[in-house]
Amino acid sequence: MTDLTKIPVTVITGFLGAGKTTLIRHLMRNPQGKRLAILVNEFGTVGVDGDILKSCADENCPVENIVELANGCICCTVADDFIPTIEALMAMPIRPDHILIETSGLALPKPLLKAFDWPAIRSRITVDGVIALADAEAVAAGRFAPDVEAVEAQRATDPSLDHETPLSEVFEDQILCADLILLSKADLAGEAGLATARDIIAAEMNRPVPMLSMTEGVIDPRVILGLNAAAEDDLAARPSHHDGADDHEHDDFDSVVINLPEVADPEALTAAITRLANEQKILRVKGHVAVAGKPLRLLVQAVGSRVRMQFDKPWGSAPRRSQLVVIAEHDDIDEAAIRKVLGA
Repeated sequence: MTDLTKIPVTVITGFLGAGKTTLIRHLMRNPQGKRLAILVNEFGTVGVDGDILKSCADENCPVENIVELANGCICCTVADDFIPTIEALMAMPIRPDHILIETSGLALPKPLLKAFDWPAIRSRITVDGVIALADAEAVAAGRFAPDVEAVEAQRATDPSLDHETPLSEVFEDQILCADLILLSKADLAGEAGLATARDIIAAEMNRPVPMLSMTEGVIDPRVILGLNAAAEDDLAARPSHHDGADDHEHDDFDSVVINLPEVADPEALTAAITRLANEQKILRVKGHVAVAGKPLRLLVQAVGSRVRMQFDKPWGSAPRRSQLVVIAEHDDIDEAAIRKVLGA
């Protein structure tokens, strides 16, 4: 790669828990001979996804090539965080061949694309493509919004009403910006669920966009890398609910960090997280916990009431600290109630 060659960037967006980190781990294991760099943008002050990816670092994507930006949407902190980070990656002794950006689950991708027009980087970098992940089972069930039926019922009784929930706006902005849509968790959705998800997404699209299904993030990397979309030059074809606005806000969502003692019974923790999802409309729970008598840390990933846990690596010299990030819509965050349910 010469100094005049633009470095391609793939923006990977998608709603909370759609499988973005799992997909990137798959790309790290199958880089197609490319030296990768990864920028992870998380919602909340505690980074979990970046830590997961760093544990998978190798010669094709060393630890120093994995950068984490937490507690701030990169499209809202362009000058302070995003541009300097991209410049630092491009200034590395061995430049990456391809940069992957994992946005937070609450991010709107179009403002990020606009950042690629900044003078400091626009001649040195290009958006190879925007990949939007959609949880096929959740989309088929209408769970990309808190209560789709209630919203639709309200709209039906008031023809003048044109308000949509923040969750549906985020979802629509993500898929409308995409060059490729991946329907994740195809095994859970089944053929009928996949067909329904495709129909729902197609009804929102303003242009034909390929939709492919995948399970556990496994898909041919050649499908993801090398789209040559130059998405930063194609903004007009990617409408957003926020077009015309000077900026966009994330005040619709909030997060709290919960510190827990050692967990004696992971099944009890699973039940508590499920209760939070059902009773308090919690969208996402993620983090690591220490389990009594176990030398490995337990990775917790929950989307709504679907909870997944696995022991990922030894604590080593790191402190045995149980810490969970809980994300919900702003009005649904009740920190005291969350702490009570989790036993914090």
